[in-house]
Amino acid sequence: MTTFLAILATGIGTYFSRSLFILSLANRRIPAPVRSALDHVGPSVLGALIVTMLIGPDGRVMIGYAEVTALAVASLVAIKTRNHILTLIAGMSVFWLIRALL
Repeated sequence: MTTFLAILATGIGTYFSRSLFILSLANRRIPAPVRSALDHVGPSVLGALIVTMLIGPDGRVMIGYAEVTALAVASLVAIKTRNHILTLIAGMSVFWLIRALL
């Protein structure tokens, strides 16, 4: 029962922390510099997730052929299209294909 209560408390806390932020800014204009900074949150979080996946439990970088090739393809797609969804689809497709073949 304590696990369930912990999950419930975490869910309620997350809900209230998000709703508090949304409700407190509902009738206010967000300044242009803040909006400009928020445009960089998504790509920086994606970069942080990628770096975290490439670091092993012992702290060493663990990059194989699949990771390097997928990163190269995703980079090219990102540069050419500037589309996050196409970049994700291309990178993951190449990664899964090479992992399946090797």
